[in-house]
Amino acid sequence: MTATPRADAARNRDRLLATARLMVAAGDLQLQLNDVARRAGMGVGTVYRHFPNRRALVEALADGTFAALVDDAHAASQHDNAWAGVELLLQALLTRQLAEPTLAEVLSTGPDLDATPGTTAHRDEFGQLAQIVLGRARRGGELRPGLTDEDLRHLVCGVVFALRIDDAPQGRVDRYLRVLLDGIRATTPALPAR
Repeated sequence: MTATPRADAARNRDRLLATARLMVAAGDLQLQLNDVARRAGMGVGTVYRHFPNRRALVEALADGTFAALVDDAHAASQHDNAWAGVELLLQALLTRQLAEPTLAEVLSTGPDLDATPGTTAHRDEFGQLAQIVLGRARRGGELRPGLTDEDLRHLVCGVVFALRIDDAPQGRVDRYLRVLLDGIRATTPALPAR
């Protein structure tokens, strides 16, 4: 049984998260815990009680967006059309990472760096759903032959990085997504197996 945090502890955690969100919005992705404490007007011990390290703070900031990404992947896995599922999955990956920069950091690393079981659970569920989406597209001959999941992960990370280079990435999301999709799609889809 998990104990419910005291009201003041919950308020402190919310205040720390709000402060960290403001720092990220201002472009500070370093999120040094001492800086978060100072800007929140709290002692550094309070920060460490809630977030034992920087990674735990990053995961807490990304948690809601990661959960939404899992929901997006679930919807993509249920789509009737295999290629439309791939499009939905990749669009969600791009837009969710642009909306929450800390999610990009979490996704760019492996489970060995996860600070919380919740992040690992999101990662596992997302991975399973992505396998369903990509597996259907591969079986249908929709994906470029030889394209691995690792290739695709690197390509998406690269596109997210490229979108962040300018101040207004939202205007280019559709164009970059289209280029990515055109690049990973098989030039002549195979006939479905009978």
